[in-house]
Amino acid sequence: MIKINDLIEKLDLDKKIELEDIPEIDLYMDQVIQLFDNKFAKTDSDEKILTKTMINNYAKAKLLFPIKNKKYTKKHIILISLIYHLKGALSINDIKDTLNGLNKKIHEEDDLNIDDLYNSFLEINERNVTNFKTDLQSRVNDVSSLLNESDQKDLEYFEQLLCIASFVNISNLYKSAAEKLVAEIQFKDK
Repeated sequence: MIKINDLIEKLDLDKKIELEDIPEIDLYMDQVIQLFDNKFAKTDSDEKILTKTMINNYAKAKLLFPIKNKKYTKKHIILISLIYHLKGALSINDIKDTLNGLNKKIHEEDDLNIDDLYNSFLEINERNVTNFKTDLQSRVNDVSSLLNESDQKDLEYFEQLLCIASFVNISNLYKSAAEKLVAEIQFKDK
């Protein structure tokens, strides 16, 4: 039987950059990278969370409004955080389409309160994590109830196989829904 609590613990679902983690002063690229590494790096992996090349590519692809004097503002860091979360499921072009309206508003409106928007994003993530934990348990229970327990020799493998297939299926359904919304996203200048 899959141990859901162990699986959830290994996922580190509570990692995020809170507004209070972002300094009010502008940061150089290395400082931005360090902030993301400190928050998202896995202790058992050498995988880089964010690199200079990634940030430069985000800027070239116009996922970020222009950077001044090689320093990144709090608004830049919030956008990079959004990009970090979106890039697991969306293409760079889809992310650009999604963030285009926000970038325009940030660039054109000094009084835009991006903090409130980011706090809403963080709150949605918290709710999603809660729902995810419940849903994950439900999916594992569904798989277990469908398997014939008479074949004990391969039961654990078949359970893992069907759980993987179920998780990927749900992921693909959500990804397709997100891509449909990206295709329909409209930013209207006000």
